[in-house]
Amino acid sequence: MRVLLFTGKGGVGKTSVSAATALSTARAGLRTLVMSTDPAHSLADSFDVPLGPDPVEVVGGLDAVQLDAQARLEDNWRDIQDYLIALLRWSGIGEVQAEELSVLPGLEEIFSLIDVQRFAASGDYDVIVVDCAPTAETLRLLSLPDALGWYMERIFPIERKVARVVRPVLGQMTSMPLPADGLHGSVERLYRHLEEVRDLLADTETTSVRLVTNPERMVVAEARRTYTYLSLFGYHVDAVVVNRLLPDAVTDPWFDTWRTRQAEQLEEIRAGFGDVPLLTAPLFDDEMVGIDRLGELAAAVYVEAKPHELLYVGSPLTFEPTDEGWLLTVALPFVAKGEVDAFHRGDELYVKVGSYTRSILLPAALRRCAITGAGLADGRLRVSFRPTGPAGRSRDLPR
Repeated sequence: MRVLLFTGKGGVGKTSVSAATALSTARAGLRTLVMSTDPAHSLADSFDVPLGPDPVEVVGGLDAVQLDAQARLEDNWRDIQDYLIALLRWSGIGEVQAEELSVLPGLEEIFSLIDVQRFAASGDYDVIVVDCAPTAETLRLLSLPDALGWYMERIFPIERKVARVVRPVLGQMTSMPLPADGLHGSVERLYRHLEEVRDLLADTETTSVRLVTNPERMVVAEARRTYTYLSLFGYHVDAVVVNRLLPDAVTDPWFDTWRTRQAEQLEEIRAGFGDVPLLTAPLFDDEMVGIDRLGELAAAVYVEAKPHELLYVGSPLTFEPTDEGWLLTVALPFVAKGEVDAFHRGDELYVKVGSYTRSILLPAALRRCAITGAGLADGRLRVSFRPTGPAGRSRDLPR
């Protein structure tokens, strides 16, 4: 079973590359599903066939699905939404406004991720290709289970118990709607679904992320940031696809400056992403729409490579024994010392890069250890632990 996620800045051609990859794996004899978490839903346009909320066979062995965002919302958010609407109306907000405010931005994409896990668990497919939303939305979605984890494991059980005790008393003192225990059950069920998604997507042998970019300075910068944050949260990038390179057949001098800049950016990508395979596709003379054109794109991108295989082996998070204790390493490519903070508290290591913070639950062997050193080297954060030091000591990352 393989899950391939394609992401990149909007407009780089990730939907076309996703569709082409799915077509190639299906032609290799693998039962394949391609789906989109991008609200733009351009997957149907790529195949030039209508798609709906149920899998539709595009060609033999290849199904495609365009998820019904509203149905996913009803299935996963209705109980929570009803309470939020009641609370907002109690506070004086009108019914229409309350209805709108009760749906948080990005919820549809979140529930699309739950469908990824559902299709993977069905056993109906050998390969699932996911055309993800543009990078900012994708990062928010993939970091959500980590962001909710601390709250759900620590605060949520206490909050639930307190609510059971105070609900009868407060119910007699105020008209404010109070959350029923069933609401807590809905929140917990939603979190458990996201936790299952996290386990699937962080399984480096099953799931790979492939970054799609164009050889342009701003787009490459976005790809580098995305690579850093994906590594921070433990998601494995096994290839970078550089799309729309000027082909050799274009010899008009008008394109010389453009060709030079593309070559510079291509070299920067090669140097920056290290051992991660670099796949390329030319700028074609027409839109890549329909089975025939997508087949051309797949042949250009993968050449002799098999798109369903793991194209690069490398773990974003490792624990290694040393003579003095343990060494934890986290891949943080393109990060300088002043851009990362790390500290140890209790049984967790917190790593912050930019606006994203990841909480890493330490194995039992490290929970009673003290941090003896931390630093960045070769694109990885390295944290040393020694079991003989005072437990629970926090140490900030040296600047």
